[in-house]
Amino acid sequence: MEIALTTLSSKGQVVIPSELREGMKEGEKLIIIKNGHQLILKKASELDKQMKEDLEFARRTEEAYKRYERGEFKSMDFDDFIAEMKKW
Repeated sequence: MEIALTTLSSKGQVVIPSELREGMKEGEKLIIIKNGHQLILKKASELDKQMKEDLEFARRTEEAYKRYERGEFKSMDFDDFIAEMKKW
């Protein structure tokens, strides 16, 4: 494992130290995962299909929860819900 120190700029930019950039090229997409106080940085090209699906599910779930918190969901009883689904 390699460890290096870097600094966060006033614009929120982080420079990956040159000794850790081996095998990376300009414009390469990276994914950052926040887990509590940890930030995990991974090359997006190395994500497998399941991971991409999991991240998309998490993103959509978070969006739905925000809509719920804003009161954009409506309540209905079971029979009304089934009737609504049949319209789709």
